[in-house]
Amino acid sequence: MAHAKTSYVCLPCRAPHKQPYDKDRERICPRCAEPLIHVGSAFAAPPRRDRAAWRTLSVLLHAGVRFHKSCCGGPGYRPRTLREVRERMAHARRTGEPFARALVRPEMP
Repeated sequence: MAHAKTSYVCLPCRAPHKQPYDKDRERICPRCAEPLIHVGSAFAAPPRRDRAAWRTLSVLLHAGVRFHKSCCGGPGYRPRTLREVRERMAHARRTGEPFARALVRPEMP
């Protein structure tokens, strides 16, 4: 039985790719030959021309946030704007909360 496809992205090209998941195989972008980042099966890519959304996505991915499905729906809350990211990063610095946890927090205290 074939494995289900999952999403990978190339941040320099701002391009999503759907490929079968294999943790032992490194994926390479067909455009620029840079490594692809596994983002999960619940990922929906922003339009290529939306630079702010791709910058937001880059911050999330570099903090270790991914888009895997949970048992009851999608991946949960993810910030969509740089303003939301900045608010959550400031909260994490103030409280000592890990960045990845602060970024997926649905509400700010």
